[in-house]
Amino acid sequence: MTVGHARITAPPPSTPPAPIPAISVRGVSKVFGARRALDDISFDVPEGAFVSIFGPNGAGKTTLLRVLATLARPTSGQVVLQGVDTKEEPDQARALLGLISHAPMVYPDLTAEENLLFYAEMYGISDPKARVDELLDAVGLAHRRHDAVRTFSRGMTQRVAIARALIHDPRIVLLDEPYSGLDPYAVDVFDSLLSDLRGGRTFVMVSHDLKKGLAMCSHALVMARGQLMSFQAKDEIDIAAFERLYRQVVGMGVA
Repeated sequence: MTVGHARITAPPPSTPPAPIPAISVRGVSKVFGARRALDDISFDVPEGAFVSIFGPNGAGKTTLLRVLATLARPTSGQVVLQGVDTKEEPDQARALLGLISHAPMVYPDLTAEENLLFYAEMYGISDPKARVDELLDAVGLAHRRHDAVRTFSRGMTQRVAIARALIHDPRIVLLDEPYSGLDPYAVDVFDSLLSDLRGGRTFVMVSHDLKKGLAMCSHALVMARGQLMSFQAKDEIDIAAFERLYRQVVGMGVA
């Protein structure tokens, strides 16, 4: 367009900002004495992804998950969860997180309902009773709500742990070998629960089960000796090459 003798050029269309990753890890290292459990690890996890972390014993998988969960502070580097720096704003970061592991982190002498009410009140849930009722129904334990957790099977206890981890509706769910010790029925129940929860949430799972971990994930991360060996979207993975890498990496581990 021309006004008088001056030509006015319309500005180019703006580029929309790149989406903020659900998890951003930058140069993270964790040192225990002379041992580097994590060695300068960097990666980004997109919103809604399901990341399976593979590697041998001693690879640093659980250490990485503990750093993501704010249970351990990195020696160096930065972890940002949905734009929240875990070092600068740890409480705000924890509000985004749910953690499910082989250790259920529930009180065995309390009932299922008492455990969940305790955590609901800790997180400041506005209507804790309604939230607990909803989750007990979701994990199929409403009929055992008044029973002490110590009377539960391993699978039932894990279902209480799932409800505990989800009590505050976290946007990021971390899973540390969650299938450890579960019988086949409990595995099926857990799979169904995870499937129901996938919408919109971001998951990171440590797994020794390559077949199951690959079946569940959208992204696969391989670690060895504290280093990131591979991080790929599953639809970009050559499965045969990935399995060869995994076997090679497992051979680098500490048995």
